[in-house]
Amino acid sequence: MYKLTKETLKIFWQHSWRYKWKVIGILAGVFAFTLLQAYIPLLYRDLINVLTSGYGNLNSALHIVVLILIANIFRLSSYRFANFVNNSFQTKVMADLMNTCYQYLQKHSYGFFTSNFVGSLVTKIRRFERAFERISDQVIHDLGRASLDIFIVISVLLWQYRIFGLIMLAWSAVYVALTYFYSRFKLPYDIRRAEADSFTTAQLADTVTNNTNIKLFRNYDFEYERFDKTIQKQARLRKKSWDLGSISDVFFSLYTLAMEFIVIYFAVKMWGQSLLTIGDIILFQIYLLRLFDKLWGVGRNLRDIYEALADANEMTELLLKPHGITDAPEAKPLEVKKGEIIFENVSFGYHEEGAVLDNFSLEIKSGERIALIGPSGGGKSTIAKLLLRFYDVRNGKIIIDGNNISEVTQDSLRDSIALVPQDPILFHRSLMENIRYAKPDASDEEVVKVAKLAHAHEFISSFPLGYDTLVGERGVKLSGGERQRVAIARAILKNAPILILDEATSSLDSESEMFIQDSLKKLMQKRTTIVIAHRLSTIMQMDRIVVIDDGRITEEGKHEELLKAQKGTYQRLWEIQAGGFTAV
Repeated sequence: MYKLTKETLKIFWQHSWRYKWKVIGILAGVFAFTLLQAYIPLLYRDLINVLTSGYGNLNSALHIVVLILIANIFRLSSYRFANFVNNSFQTKVMADLMNTCYQYLQKHSYGFFTSNFVGSLVTKIRRFERAFERISDQVIHDLGRASLDIFIVISVLLWQYRIFGLIMLAWSAVYVALTYFYSRFKLPYDIRRAEADSFTTAQLADTVTNNTNIKLFRNYDFEYERFDKTIQKQARLRKKSWDLGSISDVFFSLYTLAMEFIVIYFAVKMWGQSLLTIGDIILFQIYLLRLFDKLWGVGRNLRDIYEALADANEMTELLLKPHGITDAPEAKPLEVKKGEIIFENVSFGYHEEGAVLDNFSLEIKSGERIALIGPSGGGKSTIAKLLLRFYDVRNGKIIIDGNNISEVTQDSLRDSIALVPQDPILFHRSLMENIRYAKPDASDEEVVKVAKLAHAHEFISSFPLGYDTLVGERGVKLSGGERQRVAIARAILKNAPILILDEATSSLDSESEMFIQDSLKKLMQKRTTIVIAHRLSTIMQMDRIVVIDDGRITEEGKHEELLKAQKGTYQRLWEIQAGGFTAV
């Protein structure tokens, strides 16, 4: 826990020190402000002493008034200077932290994102950024200024009133020590509160995303009870954290009140013995009130810092988590000239126990169009994910044109493969931007051309804004078939030497599929193509059909050859679909 906190502070410091001159400027402004703020009460003490000594010291009094005015002008100017520099400093560091989090998360593996709530990840990033702002404000403007103020006040007290200075020094040391240890004691409760906040946000995002399912299955009460349990747990942990803060407030209030009474009591007695002047007592009271206020602030500042660290630690833990899929140290760019693909004795499973593929081997020739079919869960889509290196194989290797894909850069590998997934997810951007995503420098004319080839131009043109139409989050404003046509257009635009069609026409009606089949044939020309399908009518013209069941190849050949196999899986699937049941 505390190791994680140190790492969080280390990350914040590394990002802050990039702007060291801004940090120095802020500290200089804060130092000048605090020094002048401690000096001004001394001027007021002298003014009061002059005024109480008689009317003959008017010039001296006016001189002190001018000094007070000048000191206040410089005090306020230095503080505003620090504020303006801080505005620039914090915005730059917060932007850098957001970029660091974004870049690091984007490099995590496909498996990482399937194992984490998207809403929770977004919350952790936002809280990480806000935690820096809170800690920066506390350290520089509150805790830092308060610490400097306490140091100056106690120094003046030691210089002017040694006994009181020593008493306040000892009292302050005990106060700060108690606050520090109590804040460390409270930290685990703050962390549990932060974790509960993240989980609540993640569950809320999950239920909002699945609102259609809740309506469809009428599970309002179930989801409400489930969410209520979550927020009740969050409320309990939040109350515990807040109660601990309130308990410390009560204790330190009594501790401060007792010291203030003792000090003022003895100060008045010393005035009665002519050991202190009226100006001394007023100065003393100003310093005491400031000291108590600053020490009270230190306690609150430390608690706020620890709470902010608890929020930030969740993101720090993710930043310290190694990436699951990384390029080898000597990884080289992949250059696909032929498009030959070999799966050599590949074994893989999503969990430690069990395997989706076990000693799987398959060779795909250059330019060959191959179809993978079989029962759901047999490993077809897994083969595509392994080829894209979304996951690493347990054993064996995957080779493209003689290159083991684990020894080439991930970017070059994925540049060489175009994928049309079963359920395309689009950005909440325009249709033009979503299609152009495959080739950012593509012209509008190129985008329109591939949209026509994918038979997407027709429905796009029907929208009032045409290609400038926003598609909604994840593309929800489009039908499944429309999203797939956008994905096909994107794949055509990418123009990669290897093509994967993972149920690319599963959301299309028969008429739309008939139109697109011609586009897909053109797309597959001179490309090594892997087609994953349940609908057998889409793969009849493939060069080779491979039947996969339970992670193994059970049959392979052309459509006509497989139909002749007695009691074969392909023949059985064909008969089922020919009979009208197409959901295998």
